[in-house]
Amino acid sequence: MQLSAVEITAWVTQMLWPFCRIGALLMAAPVFGSAQVPVRIRMGLTVAITALLLPLLPAAPARDPLGLDAVVAVARELLIGIAMGLMLRLVFAALEIAGTTIANQIGLGFAAVNDPSHGNQIPVLSHFYLILGTLLFLVLDAHLVLLALVAQSFQLLPPGELGFEPAAMLALVRWGGQIFAGGLLIGLPAIAALMVVNLAFGVMSRAAPQLNAFAVGFPIGLLLGLAVLIFGLPAFQPQFTGLVERALGAVDALLLQGGS
Repeated sequence: MQLSAVEITAWVTQMLWPFCRIGALLMAAPVFGSAQVPVRIRMGLTVAITALLLPLLPAAPARDPLGLDAVVAVARELLIGIAMGLMLRLVFAALEIAGTTIANQIGLGFAAVNDPSHGNQIPVLSHFYLILGTLLFLVLDAHLVLLALVAQSFQLLPPGELGFEPAAMLALVRWGGQIFAGGLLIGLPAIAALMVVNLAFGVMSRAAPQLNAFAVGFPIGLLLGLAVLIFGLPAFQPQFTGLVERALGAVDALLLQGGS
């Protein structure tokens, strides 16, 4: 069997566009994009998902893989995949914000560990929240919903096109602003309780100036902060679940706006 250059070019371009979008998504998405996941595993997943979705995808326009149009189309596919993955990644950024804020309140801001996912130093509480968030993310099957959304994206945003609505990028920017509110909501119970403790020690230091408020208040504040965290863990799941659901809804809105 002989294949002509035209047939080979058509086959390569048909697989190139979804491969770029899915690869960018797995690179930016949480869990998949972690530095702990080897590059070979991500490449294998990208090839496997592309091969499974390829028979279901609409026909891509025939373009020269080495032409300028192909470069623009590849950039568009990478942009779509990164935007979809980044919306979910920002949920985990909210967990880091919550953990850092609480750690600074209870005096654990100096206790930092190396985050293997990003290769930087983060507070211990932030790492604890990231572990809980990763487990809940997998338990909720959010990774499967994300893969279903990327399959749907090829119907709303056909591969290989050149246009992309700027309103979709505006939706990504607006969602990024919601992350600070999400991190505050997750850490609000502990922050409010510790603020009351700090106010109480402030009154005590005014009533008894000879009392060393720092020497007494630091260990008590640390113990009360850890107690608040333990009793506040049941409220973590609904807050995180709500953030993930809103993130998936934002990804769906991004696809609808990008395809309009």
